[in-house]
Amino acid sequence: MINRTTIIALCLGLTGYAHSSEDVEHLHKDIEQVKKQYIEVKQQLDATISMLEDNKGGAGKSAVHIGGYGELHYNNLSQENAAASGSDKDEIDFHRFVLFFGYDFSDTIRFHSEVELEHALADDSGKGEYELEQAYIEFDLSDNQSAKAGLFLVPVGIINETHEPPTFYGTERNPIENKIIPATWWEAGAAYTHRFANALSLDIAAHSGLNTSSASNYAPRSGRQKVAKAVAKDLAYTARLKYTGVPGLELAATLQHQANITQSTDATAGSANLIEAHAVWQKGPFNLRALYATWDLDGSGPAAVGADEQTGWYVEPSFRINEKWGLFARYNQWDNQAGDATDSEFSQVDVGFNYWPHEDVVLKFDYQDQDAPGTENEYDGINLAVGYQF
Repeated sequence: MINRTTIIALCLGLTGYAHSSEDVEHLHKDIEQVKKQYIEVKQQLDATISMLEDNKGGAGKSAVHIGGYGELHYNNLSQENAAASGSDKDEIDFHRFVLFFGYDFSDTIRFHSEVELEHALADDSGKGEYELEQAYIEFDLSDNQSAKAGLFLVPVGIINETHEPPTFYGTERNPIENKIIPATWWEAGAAYTHRFANALSLDIAAHSGLNTSSASNYAPRSGRQKVAKAVAKDLAYTARLKYTGVPGLELAATLQHQANITQSTDATAGSANLIEAHAVWQKGPFNLRALYATWDLDGSGPAAVGADEQTGWYVEPSFRINEKWGLFARYNQWDNQAGDATDSEFSQVDVGFNYWPHEDVVLKFDYQDQDAPGTENEYDGINLAVGYQF
């Protein structure tokens, strides 16, 4: 039987080397040393692979998730109301720079967060802000039930939970989901989601609430506390019912109640109730969005300035010409003092297009024509934007 030493000797003979027993022994030692080094390297490699596998979320997916979005805006708007004191708006602004960070602790427990720099600068000038918009732990309770706790987006409207620039038309977000629904709107608390078998889902949340005041005529947007040492004397409760059982169709309705919208700091104010309903329908290249939202505020304080009723709605048809081009038009109407007998209603028409050179990159152009009441500023003109998500 030919052993390893014989084979080595034959190889040395074929290559012209001397094959004395001493040479063979030296070569044998060298081979053993290489073999030992190979085993050590393999052990180190196996340990590295094992560590990487421990950082997997299953099925080869990393447990760490990173993403983000951003948008640069250019506004060229003329103030058209002769009775108003405002000036034209010619401005370039990197409106949002956002990063997502997430981690899967297991197949059923995960972390999600979102940090945002608004207006490119956060310093004493007050031009911009650095904000934590989401930071919560989510638990899968079963195949159709989940819960989360922490800081999260309120389940209301169309764009509050999905507002990355490539997902909507228009440079600026629609004014209804700004003035009436104060998007982007996040609070801290706990939420539960149940997904029924018939494509119906229910979201229930208990969370921190708004803190408005008479100084802003009890406007919801002014009441966002952004979970920064937020006053929590009066929590808010939100429930949403959503149906997606027909391909391309989403129907949803949200109800929110807060015992006191001023966190009990205003004796003339009381409870507040928000009702919102919307529909999103896509049929081939055609898409239609429609939303209605209204607030009902109790108390003589809101009633005195007409803020006991605050209402808005919009309808937005759009048409996707191809995978790169899309056209849209939108009619918006809102009134944060609808309870007042005097005219306080705004309306705005937006028309324009989106161009997607990549599905996650968008260029936008739109023209807005606004109609403002009384001495309020009225802005007409063009808006441009570039946006992305990843």
